Amino acid sequence: MEVYGLWVADLLAIVLSFLLATYIRFGNFRDMGDQSVHFAVCLCFLMFSTVYTFFVDWNRDFMKRGYLREFIEVMKYTAVMMVVTGILIYFLQWAQVFSRFVMGLFMVINFFVTYFLHVFIKKAFAVYYSSELTQIKVMVIAESENAERVLERLSDSLDIHYGIEGLCIADEDRTGEEICGFPVLSGAGELYEKALQMPLDEVFISLPDFPQKKIREYIRCFADMGVVCHLNLESDYAGEAGTRFTEFGDYSVISYNRYQGGYKRLIIKRLFDVLGGLVGSFITLMVTPVFAILIKRDSEGPVFFRQTRIGRNGRRFTMYKFRSMRQDAEELKEKLKKDNEIRGPMFKISDDPRVTPFGKWLRKTSMDELPQFFNILKGDMSLVGTRPPTEDEFEKYIPYYRRRMSMTPGLTGLWQISGRSEIMDFDEVVKLDLEYIDNWSLALDLKILIKTVVVVLKGRGAK
Repeated sequence: MEVYGLWVADLLAIVLSFLLATYIRFGNFRDMGDQSVHFAVCLCFLMFSTVYTFFVDWNRDFMKRGYLREFIEVMKYTAVMMVVTGILIYFLQWAQVFSRFVMGLFMVINFFVTYFLHVFIKKAFAVYYSSELTQIKVMVIAESENAERVLERLSDSLDIHYGIEGLCIADEDRTGEEICGFPVLSGAGELYEKALQMPLDEVFISLPDFPQKKIREYIRCFADMGVVCHLNLESDYAGEAGTRFTEFGDYSVISYNRYQGGYKRLIIKRLFDVLGGLVGSFITLMVTPVFAILIKRDSEGPVFFRQTRIGRNGRRFTMYKFRSMRQDAEELKEKLKKDNEIRGPMFKISDDPRVTPFGKWLRKTSMDELPQFFNILKGDMSLVGTRPPTEDEFEKYIPYYRRRMSMTPGLTGLWQISGRSEIMDFDEVVKLDLEYIDNWSLALDLKILIKTVVVVLKGRGAK
């Protein structure tokens, strides 16, 4: 994402700088002489920037470069662009037509525009990657002997969008201590229980002296949770399907991941989420005054129901709905748990006595879920995904269940279009969610959205 974003920014800088230089020289865009030559020179600048970006890869380690190094890199980029383009202009015999003053002015303007754009993007990315939603949360598993060395090396080499949440010392229990400023979260005995409940995207394993059987167990368990697992190559176990050789910081690792979604498709998915979120939020704002009156008429309490739910890889977020139950619904839930109709950690009963009269209509039409479009805009949720569990459900998860949280939860999904109130076994919900994750594509999302509209219009499966 960084490379493509910077490439587009560099192209915009070239166009803006060229237009400014031309206008300053001629006072308009008519008296520049041979306009086709000027257009061709600008095109040469754009082509050079594209080749330099993707073949020289000059924006590699962009977020690690300080302002002075950025200044030098942009200066080098501008100088090479001028030399290469100047040679091209000479051999194509455009030098007699193209303004040398425009060339020199463009070089100066483009340098400053590019540099300040890079500084702005650097700050924007720093803010973006510091978000709870976007930062990749990592747990390190190491031995007591090499833990400090591993943490120091990862801290120096990992990109800014990685955040080390803490570590597990696999050969002794040092829970509660700190190493290099990072907390020891668990020993080997409590590793899985801790990993199940914490926000966690990836795991880095560096256990060069550990038995391969134990390492294989770690990899398999985290794969079941849907957590990406990086194995330091000093541990020479090459695992099963879904592995690839890559880098983690400056370590060479084998990475294990059952989910193989391309980041380009994920960007497109997010763009659709933003568009859908904007439309859905507008609709929500339109109906809120009417719904507020009807909700208040039925029972006392707020118009919106807020509840902490579990998002991608264990992140907590506040989910919004139109309130369809009595204000004391959460307290009454404890008394009703004996009547739960779903096998597993989920809670669902027919003719729930906590639901208000207008709330029954909201649920039947799925209108109670409209405020979740605000969650979609924020990035907590997606239009299509898995069902976000409550905190008390999540606390009962086993590793197999945890993998359903490896994608951003959705407003709708396979479970919702399969008659959600007719499913009475949580394992069936998990099966549908994992089927979605393992077969995810943009076409599948579109198919689910179309089926969701049909299901909502028919009122099927909603109670």
